[in-house]
Amino acid sequence: MNDATLVLVGNAKAGTISVLRLGEGSLDPLAEHEVGVGCGTFAIDHARGLVHTAVKEPEPAIVTLSFDAATGQLTETARRAIPDPLAYLVLTREGELLLGASYAGNWGASWPTPDGVPGEPVGRVEHRHLHCVVPDAAGRHAYWVALGDDLVAQTAITEDGGLEPLDPGTVSVEEGAGPRHLVLAANERSAYLVTEFTGEVIRFERDDATGVLTRAESVSIVDPGAGLSTSRLGADPMEEHLIWGADVHLAQFGSFLLATERTASTVATVSMEPEGLLGAVIGLTPTEAQPRGFAVAPDNRHVVVAGERSGGVALYELSDEGILTELDRRDTGSGANWVRFA
Repeated sequence: MNDATLVLVGNAKAGTISVLRLGEGSLDPLAEHEVGVGCGTFAIDHARGLVHTAVKEPEPAIVTLSFDAATGQLTETARRAIPDPLAYLVLTREGELLLGASYAGNWGASWPTPDGVPGEPVGRVEHRHLHCVVPDAAGRHAYWVALGDDLVAQTAITEDGGLEPLDPGTVSVEEGAGPRHLVLAANERSAYLVTEFTGEVIRFERDDATGVLTRAESVSIVDPGAGLSTSRLGADPMEEHLIWGADVHLAQFGSFLLATERTASTVATVSMEPEGLLGAVIGLTPTEAQPRGFAVAPDNRHVVVAGERSGGVALYELSDEGILTELDRRDTGSGANWVRFA
């Protein structure tokens, strides 16, 4: 493992970003920076040494910070007001374009960042409760997950960063599934979507030429012994003991898919079949209370999971057999819910 690998954790209720160093089986705190309540998403521009985060207070904004990789220190350099808070931020085109999805505002947008600072938005999509946006590696296409409309909107990214619908412009899932987060396979021939209300991971086949997604197979990532029922928009999953799917990532170079469920506080490990097909759930690992977000380290073996209720993160190692073993944990701050590696 690279001793210089750093972990950034967003603590939404505390309004802070914690920076930790990933050591040999440990998470070592380095720094903490106050950015504003609601900092539940951020994107790292490694080449420019910048972090873009979204906050709710004192007003909804995209905050840009310079990042010192040696010390972990963050320094605010710009702040752009936006109409509504953002649930997801991601960079594309080598940091030249920022994409964001607003759950509260029912819109998504693109902002050019040629100098590392978001300019005026140049593209926009509108769907109910957009929760996630993921571009392909080339920055040609972007996929916008709309929890409220039970669909994934598919767009081309124009030369100037604008957004144009593909044909078809959307791909639907079952009504009431609550699609939430999505990740592309390394070869980008498959996309994997986790649903919030039904606790499934759905695979889509992806046409590399057109960018269009086609629904394929699915697998449940819910603990069958937890006694959870299907959730719905506006419900309190903890109070009613309902399914509460959260995040999804690939690990071990695509050998396994990991997905979190917050009510039972588990990480599901799904085996992957040839050509990226979903296999069986081979493990359900208890983890931090209410695990909203997590990330897989650059070595594809170490995993850091954030707990919204625990206010901390746990470090795991994923074995060749798909077993997650906890190595360390650290308190970071109230509402810990977002993790990225730098």
